[in-house]
Amino acid sequence: MSAGKDARLARIGTGGRHLIVPMDHGITMGAVTGLKDIESTIDGITAGGADAVLTQKGLAERVHPNKNGAGYIVHLNGSTTIGPDEDDKRLTGTVEDAIRAGADAVSFHINVGSEYEPEQITQLGELTTEAGRFNIPVLAMAYARGPGIDGSDPEALGHAVRLAEELGADVIKTSYSGDADSFAHVVESTAKPVVIAGGSKGTDQQTLEMVRGAMDAGAAGVSMGRSIFQHDDPEEITSAVASVIHDDARARDALEAAGLTVEP
Repeated sequence: MSAGKDARLARIGTGGRHLIVPMDHGITMGAVTGLKDIESTIDGITAGGADAVLTQKGLAERVHPNKNGAGYIVHLNGSTTIGPDEDDKRLTGTVEDAIRAGADAVSFHINVGSEYEPEQITQLGELTTEAGRFNIPVLAMAYARGPGIDGSDPEALGHAVRLAEELGADVIKTSYSGDADSFAHVVESTAKPVVIAGGSKGTDQQTLEMVRGAMDAGAAGVSMGRSIFQHDDPEEITSAVASVIHDDARARDALEAAGLTVEP
C-alpha cells in the first residue's frame, strides 16, 4: 500500500477503526429529518467523534466548513425509493469528481445476488482501478440482496465481503448478521476491515448492543446513517458509538457516559 493511500485511510478512521456516518440518503429518500440542515447535523456528529462523513459530490461545499477536521468520503452511485427498483444503483460520479470535491476516499454500493450484480461487479472493478491511479481508498458497500437471498445470512454476507476484497476494495461495509458468533464468519471471510451498516432504527441500547456485538466479532467499526443523523441528539449518540468502537466500552457504559437512556 502507498503512503498516500495510508494517509487517506488514516483520515477516515482512527487506529484502523472507523466510525463513518453516511448521509447520501437525500438522493435515495429526499431531504428527510436530519438532512435539511445538514450543516448542523455534520457539525454535531463530527464534534461527537465521527471519523468521517459520506455524501454525494454535490454536497461537498456544505460538508467541508462543518466537519471539524473529520474525513470525507464521496459516494459514487445511487438510486431512489420512488424509482422502478432501488437495487439498481447507477453511477453518479468518478474518482476525479471526488478528488475535486475534496474527498479522502470514495464509496460504491453493490448488491451481490441481485439482477444488477454483473454490471455492478464491472463498475466496482473499474472504480478500484481508477482509484488506484490516485491512491484513493475505496469503501465498498457490499450487501447480499436478491431473489431468495436472506440479507442477514452469514454465508451470503461472507461471500459479499470476499467479492469486494477480490475486486480491490480497501474497507468493506455490509449488514450485521444478528449476533457476534455468526458475524465472526463474515469478518474472517476477508483480510480487509469490515464495518457494519446501521440497519433499521431501534432503541439506543439496541443500536449500541449491535455495535458491541460486531466489534466482539472482529469488525473494524460501523458505517451508520439514520440511527445517528436522525437521532434526537446526533452528537450524543455519535459519542456513545465512538466509545464502543474506539474505547472498547460496553454498550450500557457508553450510553451512560453520553447521557442516553439505559434500558432496565
